Amino acid sequence: MDFDLTSEQELIRDTVRSFARERVAPVAEELDREARFPVELVREMAGLGLMGIPIDERYGGSGGDTVSYAIAIEELTRIDSSVAITVAAHTSLGTMPIYLFGSEEQKERWLPDLASGRRLAAFGLTEPDAGSDAGAARTTAELRDGTWVVNGSKMFITNAGTELTWGVTITARTGEDEISNLVVENGTPGYGISEPLHKLGWKASDTRELTFADCAVPDGNLLGPRGKGFHQFLEILDGGRISVAAMGVGLAQGAYDLAFAYAQERQQFGRPIGTFQAVAFKLADMAVEIEAGRQLVLKAAWLKDRGRPFALEAAMAKLYTGELSHRVVNQALQIHGGYGFMDEFPISRLYRDQKILEIGEGTNEVQRMVIAKHLGL
Repeated sequence: MDFDLTSEQELIRDTVRSFARERVAPVAEELDREARFPVELVREMAGLGLMGIPIDERYGGSGGDTVSYAIAIEELTRIDSSVAITVAAHTSLGTMPIYLFGSEEQKERWLPDLASGRRLAAFGLTEPDAGSDAGAARTTAELRDGTWVVNGSKMFITNAGTELTWGVTITARTGEDEISNLVVENGTPGYGISEPLHKLGWKASDTRELTFADCAVPDGNLLGPRGKGFHQFLEILDGGRISVAAMGVGLAQGAYDLAFAYAQERQQFGRPIGTFQAVAFKLADMAVEIEAGRQLVLKAAWLKDRGRPFALEAAMAKLYTGELSHRVVNQALQIHGGYGFMDEFPISRLYRDQKILEIGEGTNEVQRMVIAKHLGL
């Protein structure tokens, strides 16, 4: 076994780490406080080639592998989750359906702007009454004279309403027992985008409710064969879990970094609190769990890069890192004491940002269902 990163993967890690520390860290607290979408940072990341890492270069992407992509998401989340989820949702959920299931004409039409990061893409699966039970979606699309007429709504959709947003790929019922994927571009008549939703965390990311009222979508915007949407979005979610699992590792690492630094600086009873066993053992346990979680993520990414089955490992990684990030950030805030409860300290933002990692991209309960199914139970 070889656990070394390639020179290309190390370059991605170092580039994103420097960008996150030098450009994201100084403004993260302000963006969170103002719930302001980081347009300029997204444009800078586009310039660095970070908005389409796993997309082939001929479509405007960087041509990187999944391991490189996971590393980049981890490094961004280490500093700020809102910036990281903007990249992850755009890449894994917004752009990837077109890359995997689009026709060559659709790829050439849409991917250059998306993979380069000039525009952002969203993915509309969740509905007000269809969350974990995504197959219960009620949004419908009826083919009339070569046009899909869409009616329904989607909820908690990331990247749907920014000034950079191009459109959204949605799942819709195109028959009684049939789900298909359709691309709806911004500005399409009948397509409504709500004001930004107010959230506990990820405040600088864009989250909206979408509505479709006799929304007319061209037949050429059907993504892949009609009726294959359910299987397509399951495949998309498998890959997306790797990026969200990488976020779990990144947030845990960021919380550890803050707690470690504070434990060396904070003096109580005449010495740094990190010299007390109660604090030192907390940090030791954090380090162990973070390393275990990172290896789960990298293995899932490694399997995907080799074209081998990875759905089980992706679900394991997503479940484990979501829960480890909860444990780590909780102990990291405890080490900060009362100061950790103040918004002036970054650990408070990480604490709020963490919870969604146990809910989004499939709840912990859903991950256990997926894992149990793969185990044959």
